[in-house]
Amino acid sequence: MIQALRNAFRLAEIRNKLLFTFFLLIVYQFAAHIPVIGIDRAALATIFDPNTPGSGFANVLNLLSGGAVQNFSILANGVYPYITASIIFQLLVPIVPQLEAMQREPGGQEKIQRYTYFATIPMAILQSIAQITAFSGLAGGAIIVGFGTNILLTATVIATMTAGTMFAVWIGELITEDGIGNGISIIIFAGIVAQMPQNFVSMIAGSADTPRLIYNLVMFVAIVLVSIVGIVYIQEGVRRIPVQYGKRVRGNKQVQGRGNFIPLRVNPVGMIPLIFAQAIIAFPAVLISLFAPAPGSFWSGVQINFGNQSGFFYWFTFFLMTVGFTFFYADVMVGNYRLAETLQRQGGFIPGIRPGRRTEDYIVKVTRRITLVGAFFLGTIAIVPGLMQFLNSLLFFNEVGGGATSATNPALVITGSGLIIVVGVVIDTMRQLEAQLVMRNYEGFMR
Repeated sequence: MIQALRNAFRLAEIRNKLLFTFFLLIVYQFAAHIPVIGIDRAALATIFDPNTPGSGFANVLNLLSGGAVQNFSILANGVYPYITASIIFQLLVPIVPQLEAMQREPGGQEKIQRYTYFATIPMAILQSIAQITAFSGLAGGAIIVGFGTNILLTATVIATMTAGTMFAVWIGELITEDGIGNGISIIIFAGIVAQMPQNFVSMIAGSADTPRLIYNLVMFVAIVLVSIVGIVYIQEGVRRIPVQYGKRVRGNKQVQGRGNFIPLRVNPVGMIPLIFAQAIIAFPAVLISLFAPAPGSFWSGVQINFGNQSGFFYWFTFFLMTVGFTFFYADVMVGNYRLAETLQRQGGFIPGIRPGRRTEDYIVKVTRRITLVGAFFLGTIAIVPGLMQFLNSLLFFNEVGGGATSATNPALVITGSGLIIVVGVVIDTMRQLEAQLVMRNYEGFMR
């Protein structure tokens, strides 16, 4: 692996891609520390206090923004509006015939991507207003004095945060096109990794006695090791469907058809369902906050349940969303591959299965069966902090008020969903580096 990394840096083209990616991540981190005009830092600090109800909602948005929400910078919206717009169009494509026909046309995918960019702008405006309103409610006072009453200030803040979102998406696209890895995922990955040292120090400092410190360290190491092994095992697991090709005539010779296989992954969608679930589960709290519900009302309860990571409702909903998005996205991806059509066009067939519709049904059936394992695994890893919170409550580390912090919950140094995103991004990036090396006749580092 070390030799492969040396080879990667020896090649000017790959080295430039890596340096370009690092440079853009540094630019993003600098921008993430430029605050929005008029922000009240004292009020903002109370929102991220673990004892503040709804602090989990702020942490979810902070994850999706790559750490920018904690500073309430111009990138406070992060790539969340873009993710929401992407989800909307991916849901609409199978439902709306015109969009489905457009996707199959040459250049159709680029058109849908352009529409996604257009939809990101109103989503960013909506989130800017909702986020400021929600945070003001959590802080018990305005986090931006004059927002909503001063028209010029309000317009400036909304325009700045919307521009910040489009800037973040632009950086992500630049990384995808000219760097290494998927840009949007890399930005989220960088934000998660950047917060880990601070969370780890918080866990150590928050351990009031030696038994608690030992427990936190042992559980942290155990969670990370078991999760990484499981994630890699599931991510790399495949079901091979045998494929046979008929005899072909080349010139005056008849060539025997060769055997091959279709590798169907146990988790064909990587960490995308988790990113979608993180984005969607925060949406009800963002939407309800626009209407400033009265404390104690039904809608206020819904906002707290969806915005607080300390209750059964939140973690159960998160689990269901992760499983559901995994199935949905796997179906969409396999459908877009059109494996049955490709096999029939190339003269291939699955032994014992008729070409055409029967082959398509068989592939879908197998995909859904193996995706069930991957979906439940993703869902379980995603709710590890909730499971640890329940375990802590059974032992002697339950916090007063039910708040779960990294000091009492070692799983929050890096959450299960964060760990899946980190491992998934690393694997995808390594695959891209592997492909670049193999193309240039170098031995890669993935075995």
